[in-house]
Amino acid sequence: MMAQPATPATLKPQLMTDPVLQKRPENRVWKKFRSHRSAMLGGLLVGLFVLMAVFAPILPIPDPTATDWGAVRQAPSAAHWLGTDEIGRDVLSRLVWGAQASLLAGVISVGIAVAFGVPLGILAGYFGGWTDGIISRCTEALLAVPFLILAIALAAFLGPSLTNAMIAIGLSATPVFVRLTRGQVISVKAEDFVEGAHAIGLSTPKILSRYIFPNILPPVLVQATLTIATAIIAEASLSFLGLGQQPPAPSWGSMLNTAKNFLSQAPWMAMWPGIAIFLVVLGFNLLGDGLRDALDPREH
Repeated sequence: MMAQPATPATLKPQLMTDPVLQKRPENRVWKKFRSHRSAMLGGLLVGLFVLMAVFAPILPIPDPTATDWGAVRQAPSAAHWLGTDEIGRDVLSRLVWGAQASLLAGVISVGIAVAFGVPLGILAGYFGGWTDGIISRCTEALLAVPFLILAIALAAFLGPSLTNAMIAIGLSATPVFVRLTRGQVISVKAEDFVEGAHAIGLSTPKILSRYIFPNILPPVLVQATLTIATAIIAEASLSFLGLGQQPPAPSWGSMLNTAKNFLSQAPWMAMWPGIAIFLVVLGFNLLGDGLRDALDPREH
């Protein structure tokens, strides 16, 4: 007698118990990012500084504003691991607390730039015409001014404080996101799926939210990560010039400003905040490069 062919009922248990079928495919973006060693190093560096800033209040370190006139410009020792500054404040404590100001300035500044730049870029790229003309001309005028010069001018106009410095940096970085978003929107709106959405009568808000914005998000995310590094350098520069975080609150830029007067007597005062700025900027740049490669559809 010939064997009867297997029925769907007999196949179902085998399909359900097949370990190959039960295994969920790994996310391609995460797999690509994880294989990017420099990106993982960047994420590790950024994560360490974030943890340092978040847990600064509970770490067993001295008050960053407490002075000790008996330990002025003291070299690194068991009592002060990274030494002390010109009025006896612990450099390690000020470095840890200064991470809060630098990371906060980087994230909030980029948040301001994204909040203003992305909507303006979508308006310019999607609607075109006179809307695109006005927004593009204003963007080009701002891009003609060097980023740091514009940030210094805005910070000087608003007044010296960390909040005003973040606003100045965010507004100075906005044109970059306007230009990037506009170009991405122009590219995406020419795709067939957007034309199909128009053909079936979807409204403009639905097209923007369902089809345009999700497809321009990856490059915007990469640009935001890279711009955080630029914003951290800008905040340090403004604080160095006295336009950012105000004393006695700790900031890496203000620490460098003070340390420039004691480079020969106490080089550690400038060395540690300089290394911190270098490492956190390196971390964000490596992280941004990894995200760019992982989110690039041509790499999948």
